[in-house]
Parts: sequence; structure tokens; C-alpha cells
Amino acid sequence: MNDEKKLFEMIGEIKELDGDAMKAAKDRQDYLAKPPGSLGRLEDMSIKIAGITGKPVGNDVTRQCVAVMCSDNGVVEEGVASAPQSVTLSQTINFTRRYTGVSSMAKYFGIDLLVTDVGVAMEIPQELYTDSMLDDQGKIPVKIVNRRIANGTRNLAKEAAMTRGEAVRAILIGLEAAEAMKKAGIQLFGVGEMGIGNTTTSSAVLSALTGAKAEQVVGRGGGLNDEGLAKKIKIVDDAVNSWCMNDPIEKLAKVGGYDICAMAGAFLGAGIYRIPVVIDGFISAVAACVAKELNPRVVDFMFASHKSYEIGYQIALDRLGLEPMFDLRMRLGEGSGCPPAFKIIETAVASMNLMKTLEEASIDGDYLEEIRRDNLF
Repeated sequence: MNDEKKLFEMIGEIKELDGDAMKAAKDRQDYLAKPPGSLGRLEDMSIKIAGITGKPVGNDVTRQCVAVMCSDNGVVEEGVASAPQSVTLSQTINFTRRYTGVSSMAKYFGIDLLVTDVGVAMEIPQELYTDSMLDDQGKIPVKIVNRRIANGTRNLAKEAAMTRGEAVRAILIGLEAAEAMKKAGIQLFGVGEMGIGNTTTSSAVLSALTGAKAEQVVGRGGGLNDEGLAKKIKIVDDAVNSWCMNDPIEKLAKVGGYDICAMAGAFLGAGIYRIPVVIDGFISAVAACVAKELNPRVVDFMFASHKSYEIGYQIALDRLGLEPMFDLRMRLGEGSGCPPAFKIIETAVASMNLMKTLEEASIDGDYLEEIRRDNLF
């Protein structure tokens, strides 16, 4: 079986949320010891979790992981990034040392990191690699998983970033990561990235998916002056208009990156293996949009973390039909929005599991019947 056929067979397995479990969860929420709806979106989250797991109550999301896909982008040759490409190498290594933004949070909260080299351009010392996404004990490894396709993509300003086959291969790496997390007992995961130049590639992919103009989706990324921003906008505009791109995989291949492909695969894997998954910021949201194009049901398994500072973020979220949990003006990437979001989702699940119903708490709830009946909240 060729890779593309395998991919579409796998993503065709994504099933709908469990409607019976969601109804039971909603009924319980309405009769917990509180005014109906008073926990707002926390209630919605607990109901969605029930639909994913098939359990109205008793869910556990405390075993968590952030999958970080790392790769380089040939378009940095055009001067679209403020940071040198060597930062991709340094930070990929630093994830394993727990020195970065997301990895420091992960260390504090005891969250796993699944760090995968999908196409880092510079050489990573062999002793830092592992060939398996699970260690000898069946746990997420501390080392970098070696799935390097090439030493970065090609320069999308001059040629297609990758072949269609490479794009499919990278998506399958994301599916592999989701499967590994499922086997490791992960109950909630997030999707992050590392790759200098990937706000350019993600902007190009979003423009290709939505038809939005380059100036609507291209931001300053890690920091660009006005001249650099104008150049970045032109490069994205020219690249998106250079080819006839008919389907999501072709769009990824022409103007995307290995990291975005693998991230999209991880989101699809969340649907296949029925694990709730958290979107980080702009790049993560674009990868989620790609996943939705390949199977719209996958959005049912997604939670949006923070409102990214990047200009194209809202276009991506509108495409997904999701709403971010919080706005802290974050724009780091890496998956750094996922740990705080994990804790909010934990709160939602805890309220469902531990709060008593009116009857269980010996509260006369007759006064709430009119409120509940007429939706007065």
C-alpha cells in the first residue's frame, strides 16, 4: 500500500463524538449543585471530553504531553526571519534539557514532551537521538526522535518546498506520534513546533487554504522591521499565486513545511485514537486547519488554547469554528499555550467528577426549575 492510500484509509477511521455520552454529561451538568450554566465554557469542555471518551463522568486527563515537531525551512534564505537557522538546532536540543518556554512549563507540571526531528537542517549529535517514539518502558522518550526527511525544505520562493510524497510522509509521522502517545497512556496532548521561518510557511498555507490575501495572514513572526515584513508579504503572495494547488496535500507540498505536515498528522491522530488535543498558537492553528481539510470531524477533538498575537490567527480559528480559552498576548510558539490550557481542561473535568448533584448534596433545587425550563441564565 502506498503512503497516500494508507493515510486516507487511516483518517477515514475518525468517528463522530459519542452523542449519548454528551447528553448524559449535559444532563448531569444541569443538575450539579450550582445554577445551570454557571461554570460557562468549563461545562462545555467537560461535555466535549465526554463525547471524545464515551464517558459522561469519571474522565481523567492528567497524563499529558506536548508533541513538538521540529524542522527548517528553505525560505529563510530570503531574509524572512529575524533569528538565524541555528536557533532551530539549539532549541530542538534544549527541549530535551527543559530549557525552553514550553519545556520549562512541562518540567514544572510533569508534562511529557515528544520532540521529533522531521527535518532540522543542521546536524544533531547522534547521542541525542532515539529511533523510537517510546522508550524501553513504553514511556515518552527524553531524547529527540529521529524522523528527519531532509535537511530542511527547499526555498518556496524559488521552487516547491517539498514533493507530495515528502508531505504525505511527514503527515504520517504525526499520526505515528499520536499512536505512540496513546500507547504511552497519554490522555490529553498538545501540538507545538520549532522551525525558523515557519510563520512564513504557515501564512502561505493559510492563504492557500482560505484564499485570504497575504497581508491578512502575514505577521512579524519572531520580530521583523517594516521592510522585512513587506518582503515577507510579497514572498507569500508570489508563492501562493505561483502554482495551481488543488488539494490540501498539494498546498502543503508547495508552500508548507515538514513541521506543519507532521503537526496536521498529529491532529488527525487525535481523532483516530480519540484523544483530546490542544492547539497552541498561529502555526499550530494552521496545521489544525489542514487536518480539518483532510477530515472535518477532527475538529471535534480539538481545544484552542490562547489567542495568538499573530495577525492571521483569527482567520484560522474562524476556519475551525473554535474559540480560544484565554488571551495572554502570547506569541512564542513551541506549544507554550498548551500547558496552561491543560490545566483549564483539568479544571473542567474535575468539576464534573467531584461536584455533587443537587440531590446528592441534599439541596432543594425546585427554585432552579423555572431557570432551567426557560433557559434564564
